[in-house]
Amino acid sequence: MLWRNSRDRPRNAPPAFIPPCRPTGAKHPPTNPGWAHELKHDGYRLQIHVRDGRVRLYTMNGSNWTDRYPRIIEEASRIKGVAILDAEVVYLDDKGVAQFDTLHSRTVDQQAVACAFDLLMRDGDDLRRRPFIERKAALGKLLLRSRGGIQLVEHVEGDGDKMFTAVCDLGLEGIVSKKLNAPYRSGPSKSWIKVKNTKAPAATRVLEGPF
Repeated sequence: MLWRNSRDRPRNAPPAFIPPCRPTGAKHPPTNPGWAHELKHDGYRLQIHVRDGRVRLYTMNGSNWTDRYPRIIEEASRIKGVAILDAEVVYLDDKGVAQFDTLHSRTVDQQAVACAFDLLMRDGDDLRRRPFIERKAALGKLLLRSRGGIQLVEHVEGDGDKMFTAVCDLGLEGIVSKKLNAPYRSGPSKSWIKVKNTKAPAATRVLEGPF
């Protein structure tokens, strides 16, 4: 089973929607081998569905946001065949830092981009059963010629503490650590560990809405 039970699936989500993997919160990142560490971008979770140039964008709860982000749509429509990407939609300032409040204001929908970190489906191949490191490699290949509307989230392997310290020093949101050999499983997962910078704005933010 790639999702645990029907409770993981939003009630009004379309049939093709895949309930997202949700990381487990922790105070410290893993320091042992076998983990990848990614920057946690400050935006909205976004699932990108592509089928022969047609694109749909869904929030983590399955709401259809296809009409919101034209730059992401334009980039995704260049992908040939079928693909489902797991990503975060963000607005990046001139220093490349995600600005959530500006994104939330809906004044920059035209400039918003997707930071993609996983590839779930590709041309009929269900990649969720494959290890994270294989899915990430396939995603990098898919986005090799991206023009910026969808950007690959890079990762580092090794000691997560060092990356987390650097992220905190820059005032960024935090990191997500992922087991290199783990499959993708919908719902809460201990193979994804989220560590937030408690001094970042996202640590105390409370939002309302069917996202």
